[in-house]
Amino acid sequence: MTSNGRPFGTDQQLVSALGTLAAPAPPGLADRVFTRWASAPSRLGDVFVAFTDRGVQFLRPAGEGDADGFADAYHRRFARPLQPATRLPAGVLPALRGRQARALTLDLAGLSEFERAVLAATRRIPAGQTRPYGWVAREAGSPRAVRAVGSVLARNPVPLLVPCHRVVRADGAVGDYMFGAPSKEQLLRDEDVDLDGVRALARGGVRYLASDTTGIFCFPTCRDARRITPAHRHGFRTVSTAEAAGYRPCLHCRPAA
Repeated sequence: MTSNGRPFGTDQQLVSALGTLAAPAPPGLADRVFTRWASAPSRLGDVFVAFTDRGVQFLRPAGEGDADGFADAYHRRFARPLQPATRLPAGVLPALRGRQARALTLDLAGLSEFERAVLAATRRIPAGQTRPYGWVAREAGSPRAVRAVGSVLARNPVPLLVPCHRVVRADGAVGDYMFGAPSKEQLLRDEDVDLDGVRALARGGVRYLASDTTGIFCFPTCRDARRITPAHRHGFRTVSTAEAAGYRPCLHCRPAA
């Protein structure tokens, strides 16, 4: 982890100005004025991470010497100055490596209630599994807002930490991603998602898999769907057809509310 970007122009001027105060700054003033930032390694290369005392607030890819570009993007969205940090909050590095990090906290205070609900639903998707945009909309309490979900995830302030790469199109395509579609596919394959199998099922009109042993139906990437042997597996295009055939929705992947 490093924090060796170039000084952030007006931010650095503000630091210098505060240094000229005649009296010592009150404790905690810096945390109220500045957002901290640092760079860190991730599964997709180095990223820049901005965080407050409440948690991680913003994350973007680290381009070649592009610390100033990150600062500009942060300013446009949050209108706060940045100051380099020597360490990251607990849980960030494990999460960036794709591991579960219970200590990780996020600062999403500047987002709308709907945006926070979308990110919370997305955060619940387990590694190695995917969900369609419609599922996220339903879990966020707005089942008709599928396009709005796509817009929220396109502006996800903390990708990788909120795994929007696990949200895919219902037709089996991975869809867009701020790091690029190839990176999204790479992340999913690294998590052992059978993208080729999902696409093959989608081409055949299958979006749900059911087991005649358990009587449940799931999304194809659900952990329970992976256990269904070919002899006991049945495919369905819609929730209603699966339910009409006598199957009930999986309690883990929740294909139907």
